[in-house]
Amino acid sequence: MAPPTTHTLGALDIPRSLIWVDEFNWSAVMRAHETSITGALIVDQAVLQAGRPITLQGVDDHGWVARGALASLWALVNATTDALSLTLADGRAFTVRFAPDSPIEATPVARAELPDADLPYVVTLRLVTA
Repeated sequence: MAPPTTHTLGALDIPRSLIWVDEFNWSAVMRAHETSITGALIVDQAVLQAGRPITLQGVDDHGWVARGALASLWALVNATTDALSLTLADGRAFTVRFAPDSPIEATPVARAELPDADLPYVVTLRLVTA
């Protein structure tokens, strides 16, 4: 059986060529430390329940999203406050929300005076686990 050709966010298919760029730039354990008045090191730590970043990103020569699909994604970003299901093309599944700051960035690959639905964009989609 061939691997899926897309990731799925809610009901939208997005290209699997958008790569999870911050997969290993996160720790499930939050740590904070301070020094007590006696000079001892105090370390607090706890397992995070949510908030893992999932940034799916294309680059100038790979991982483009067509303008028509981008419009649907942009509408979802601006209409959804609920958690969504994200299934990556490799089968891993997450419950996510759009990141609070700058959830989507898109830049056209080429300038077009009257862009059509097929015009490719370089996209960065920022999500966090819910």
